[in-house]
Amino acid sequence: MVVRENFQLQLEEMKQAIVQISKLAEEALELSVEALKNQDLDKALQIIENDNRINVLEDEINDMAILLIAKQAPVASDLRRIIAAIKISSDIERMADFAVNIAKSTIRIGKQELIKPLEELPKMAHHAISMLTTATKAYVEEDVALAKQLAELDDEVDETYGKIIKELLELMTKNPEHLSQISQLLFVCRYIERTADHATNIAESIIFLVKGKRYGLND
Repeated sequence: MVVRENFQLQLEEMKQAIVQISKLAEEALELSVEALKNQDLDKALQIIENDNRINVLEDEINDMAILLIAKQAPVASDLRRIIAAIKISSDIERMADFAVNIAKSTIRIGKQELIKPLEELPKMAHHAISMLTTATKAYVEEDVALAKQLAELDDEVDETYGKIIKELLELMTKNPEHLSQISQLLFVCRYIERTADHATNIAESIIFLVKGKRYGLND
């Protein structure tokens, strides 16, 4: 009985580590969008420098998972929790990498005047970031219904993504002298769209965790 209680405590510790890495990634993404919108190069550099904290935490989560499998011989439902934690932490770490990529694009754009005010792009980013918040809540509560809602939210991000890409490509045709800046904004749009995709991946992991079967939300 004591062994089982200890195992449950370790599972809970791993879950809390997932919550922590999610908060760090969410913060990095929010800061990256602020840095881009305000052309704040110091903030962009800060995001890049802080990324190592997230990488270290992901490694710690993976180590926890490996030790749990090696020492506890978990049953099927617990094994799914461990596998889901590994996959979810990986998705979150990739989302944090996108924050770094946005920061790098911000630095490449520098202080040159933006070809247009950034309005729709930050809105799309905040929508994608809120998906991470929702995905984390669904994970903590093991809420399948909430997880499935992320597919609809991802469709909204994809729709906005398509509109922004079309607009930027039109601007590129009309303003070839701004090719470099527009290219960076196109990259940023892609990073944000992929962030939403990874939130949907987390939702799929939650459904696997609870139901024990694969469920493709991006299909």
